[in-house]
Amino acid sequence: MPIVAHNDLPALQRLRADGTTIVLPAERAANQDIRELHIGLLNMMPDAALEATERQFFRLVGESNPIAQFYVHPFTLDAIPRGEKAAAHIARYYEPFDKIRAEGLDALIITGANVTGEDLSKEPFWTPLGEVIAWAWDNVTTTLLSCLATHAVMHFRYGQPRVRQPGKRWGVFSHRVLDKRHPLVADVNTRFDVPHSRWNDVSCAQFEAAGLRVLVDSEEVGVHLATSHDGLRMVFFQGHPEYDTISLLKEYKRDALLYAQGKLANDPPFPDHYLASHEQAILLEWRDRVGRAIQCGTALPEFPESLVAQNIDNTWHDTAEAVIGNWMGCMYQVTHRERRKPFMDGIDPNDPLGIYSI
Repeated sequence: MPIVAHNDLPALQRLRADGTTIVLPAERAANQDIRELHIGLLNMMPDAALEATERQFFRLVGESNPIAQFYVHPFTLDAIPRGEKAAAHIARYYEPFDKIRAEGLDALIITGANVTGEDLSKEPFWTPLGEVIAWAWDNVTTTLLSCLATHAVMHFRYGQPRVRQPGKRWGVFSHRVLDKRHPLVADVNTRFDVPHSRWNDVSCAQFEAAGLRVLVDSEEVGVHLATSHDGLRMVFFQGHPEYDTISLLKEYKRDALLYAQGKLANDPPFPDHYLASHEQAILLEWRDRVGRAIQCGTALPEFPESLVAQNIDNTWHDTAEAVIGNWMGCMYQVTHRERRKPFMDGIDPNDPLGIYSI
């Protein structure tokens, strides 16, 4: 599914240079029955992760099966505080929600976000995010919710607030497919890895109590993939299948440096099932050097990112690509009759994929 670079968003230009199928408007196939479909990306990530998040999700979309051409429409919420650089990026490349709402979308992706406390209803994005979700429920074929967005919707739409865990759930974890008949997991390994990075959890029991369908679960970290009762309108991720190979390493680097600067109470543990013993030894040696530098009042040693990153294995991307490709296929199947009227023309709104009425 090639993405059409209908603007000069740097993420699209970088993905094109890296080999992802990104076509220019002039390169669109002529006289072929290839539909254009429009996907929104509500990017709520903090400034430092804003552009990386664009690339991660756009890459997954662009590497899906070539049954259509996709236009991606990034937007954000004005209520989220931004620095000068990020604000300029958003002003130049992002679209206002009013324009998105007026022109419509075929699908929507909503990212996670940084929060300042446990009660999501007190976050500045709470009310505007609720407005986007309410609009999407009635007007968008399918919305994919990532991590904190999943927690927010489970809270304000289903009355199932997330629960703080004793420790941070982060690392790369094995998961098992529970509902093998669902098209989202068609031709996907029945057991596969997914990265997680979160302090809070919505349990399988909570998803089921809300009348939702759990498709993929982990014995260690719980639910990864679930859907709304109809199987498609809302798709919930608790994990981060979009992560790059070194995303968890960068998170560890951030937290380790914050600890060294006295801004975190505890030295962060290594992400589970992510670093081999040799790479852990490199980081332990670096931590020792950091401790000595702090005692001596000298500059902190450089974080050995390149040395560690070269030996990290990615065990999740192929499956993530397959699931996103399936999601695109489901969306295409439901919307092909009449664009942006996905639940009309004889499509059962309670089972648009025709799998739960069988």
